[in-house]
Amino acid sequence: MESLRLVSLLMEYPTQELMDGRDELLALVASINLKSKLRGELTEFVAQRTGGDLMDWQSEYDSLFERGRSLSLLLFEHVHGESRDRGQAMVDLMDQYRQAGLEIDAKELPDYLPLYLEFLSTQGADNARAGLQEVEHILALLAARLKERECNYAALFEALLYWCGARVNLDEMRQKVATEARDDTPEALDKVWEEEMVTFGPDSKSDACNTNYKPESGQRRDQEQILNIVDPQRAQKH
Repeated sequence: MESLRLVSLLMEYPTQELMDGRDELLALVASINLKSKLRGELTEFVAQRTGGDLMDWQSEYDSLFERGRSLSLLLFEHVHGESRDRGQAMVDLMDQYRQAGLEIDAKELPDYLPLYLEFLSTQGADNARAGLQEVEHILALLAARLKERECNYAALFEALLYWCGARVNLDEMRQKVATEARDDTPEALDKVWEEEMVTFGPDSKSDACNTNYKPESGQRRDQEQILNIVDPQRAQKH
């Protein structure tokens, strides 16, 4: 599905190549299945981002997705946090990618959302929709938090929710996040540093697969393997 590849690309770290592809990106937005309001917002996102300064875009990207955990693009951050279950979930996810025929190059964590979207884009329309629905509560949470910050990255997540079938009540989610304390302030970040102890060596809690995974261009596209990712609400019940 070209639509998922497009959103995956726009959700990646901004590059000059992305800026140079402005016309192609706008043409893709015009061709994908979206209702007019969402298409307009996505068109505006591409036009505004690729028409500005690359360093400004990169700086805002870092402040959004690399500072604090509330907008993390790592799916398991919102499901498992720092629990031991996260490590096993990573291993299981890697196995499922491989079973689906993906040759993985070590550059990014396997639960990185743009990678997950790129994988789903190879699985056919029905399986792609089912895969999005597995993470729709995470997508809605991120959409609501970005909207609360008046950030146009929300358009990417709202498009994904539209392809899910819009089953999550975004208005209710926005009411919930409106009361949240920001976790990207200097005070909040200092508190995280104080609470977390960094260890090294065999007892370190860092993930073994701590670099980038991208499908190779020759990956098989005929597999119908959906990943076992649960939403945070279901995870809390277990």
